[in-house]
Amino acid sequence: MQTPKFVDFRTNDGLTLPGLLYEARGSKKVVIYLHGNGSSSVFYDEKEYRDLPEALDKKGTSILKFNNRGANIIKKFTIEKNGAEERIPFGMAYEKIKECVFDIDGAIKFLQKLGYEEFYLAGASTGANKICVYDHYKPKNIFEKYVLICGGDDTGIYYNLLGSTKFFKILTKAKGKIDKGEGLEIASEILPIGEVFSYQGFYDIANPDGDYNCFPFSEAFGKAKISTKPLFRYFEGIKKPSIVVYGEKDEYAWGDIKKVITTLKEYQSNFEYKVINGADHRFTGKQKELANTIANWLKK
Repeated sequence: MQTPKFVDFRTNDGLTLPGLLYEARGSKKVVIYLHGNGSSSVFYDEKEYRDLPEALDKKGTSILKFNNRGANIIKKFTIEKNGAEERIPFGMAYEKIKECVFDIDGAIKFLQKLGYEEFYLAGASTGANKICVYDHYKPKNIFEKYVLICGGDDTGIYYNLLGSTKFFKILTKAKGKIDKGEGLEIASEILPIGEVFSYQGFYDIANPDGDYNCFPFSEAFGKAKISTKPLFRYFEGIKKPSIVVYGEKDEYAWGDIKKVITTLKEYQSNFEYKVINGADHRFTGKQKELANTIANWLKK
């Protein structure tokens, strides 16, 4: 495997996103990888996360890891609008998951210009949610296969942390702020639980009927009833060959990874499923096994 190349590309709505391209020699195949939320960045501890690029390289497949608009907690981008430059806040605190469509399409166009022809989409944590969202809004897309790694139930987690009364009180306030054009204000009510969100960002991630809530395990397990729309509807709508991977000890799986897999199989019985023994949400110490699982499945 060659040393990764630093690259950047523009999205249709004017962002320039940076990334690392790991090129397999002579390859026309490429994986686009979507990281999770929070302080995530593909540039931190890069050398410690080369197992997947190395495993893919052995199979003749390149991989692009890039910082999407949800990277880091708060990040400002300069965007040209109506002939003038404007600084706009992004990062997890402001992200709207539906806008992942802009990021993924930008990555596709960039890679097509480099000559890539065969595309796969992989995502971990929020990245798995983004695959579901992207597929929902663009089901007729270029990707041949999806790799969904430890998709999360953030909506249920915040409901559990805040409690029903406070959760819905903040959600209602957030919607009101957005309607008044004040959605970019930081939601101080969230700070005590150690999270930083704008009202816009919190509403997007916590709205039970919103795009983000792709893996509502808490509801499926009977811990809450907060959605009015069908559960797992985006996940259930996927028609492409896919593999779903979780760690046996994923700390966000409500303590029952077997039930997580059983539940997902009720909605997608033909997908391939893999639980990696002893692995947590980040697959600490199990990255090589995860990488080989993904690379071998994509080669099938």
